Amino acid sequence: MVVGKMKLTFQKRVKLAQYLWMLSWFATLGGAVTFTLGCFLKTELRRRGEVMDNTDIHCVPNTLMIVGLASMGINYFASRICQDALDPGRFPRWKTFLKPFFGCSVLFTTLMLISVILSYAMKGSLETSLKIGLKNGIRFYKDTDTPGRCFQKQTIDRLQMEFQCCGNSNYRDWFEVQWISNRYLDFSSKEVKDRIKSNVDGRYLIDGVPFSCCNPSSPRPCIQYRITNNTAHYNYEHQTEELNLFIRGCREALVYYYMGLMNTIGAVVLSVFLLQCSVLASVRLLQTSMEAVAGQENVEVDSEGYLLEKGVKETFMEYVDPVLKLLWMNQPGPLQTTEHTVTWFLCFRLHSGTPRPHTGLKSISIIKY
Repeated sequence: MVVGKMKLTFQKRVKLAQYLWMLSWFATLGGAVTFTLGCFLKTELRRRGEVMDNTDIHCVPNTLMIVGLASMGINYFASRICQDALDPGRFPRWKTFLKPFFGCSVLFTTLMLISVILSYAMKGSLETSLKIGLKNGIRFYKDTDTPGRCFQKQTIDRLQMEFQCCGNSNYRDWFEVQWISNRYLDFSSKEVKDRIKSNVDGRYLIDGVPFSCCNPSSPRPCIQYRITNNTAHYNYEHQTEELNLFIRGCREALVYYYMGLMNTIGAVVLSVFLLQCSVLASVRLLQTSMEAVAGQENVEVDSEGYLLEKGVKETFMEYVDPVLKLLWMNQPGPLQTTEHTVTWFLCFRLHSGTPRPHTGLKSISIIKY
């Protein structure tokens, strides 16, 4: 069954070629934008790499950069094809190139759609990564003399000031860790000794936060120590009064920032994806309509173009079968078969509904159910 069949006159083919040439260059520009956005997102993620536990989120910018470069190449060739499409002498040279061209184009266009989906679906992974990464960052805040952690304090302080946040979930996260190095504690002080002795792990815990948690917009001088002690400060009630600290946790602030960034990028790439689909559909219509008049003396006659000569499943199998056969031929060694084993190749063909060829092959790769 032919999909997307359309009758095209010579004038329509000329206009289609002109439209496609312009559209392909717009799509090339869209590919460059996609690549640039991927590089920008990659840079932003690497800037905060010290407060992230894993790099799973990097699959989004990596995919964007790959499909951006591929899109530029695909659309460059699309512009060349439309230039030669109306020339009976030059168009036939593209005939052997068009099938792999469409295969690669569909593959990378699908990958572009996947990158759009990932940009909206990675919130859970990002939040988990930041939760663990920020927890470790706060725990190592005091280790300014430890190799590999020398700049952890600077990183956390800059992060809290830039995003106007405090702690992982909130400012109380600082109450649970010793964020002041022993190097700056006076162990001859009774208060210091009592606090260390009162803790099972021998840590110096206080109800205080680093200076970077202070909100400069507050009219009151920053209260960063004895935050929960109402009697330690004049006219102060920490449970009812709005603290002069940043209330929002850094995990929430970073998730909001990165998801806003990725959602915006996703919308832009989705527009490029739709543009890319238009290019592929136009190239296919132009190609099939020109093949219909190939070899005729009068190339200005009407012709029919289509998107798919067969159904979607048949077209898919036409591209997949050569790959499956190639994989089958590369299977090492002879394998034994039993009534409980079938070849993955035959299994795929049976499930796809495609008739099984009678090849008489004896040695075939198998998997057990």
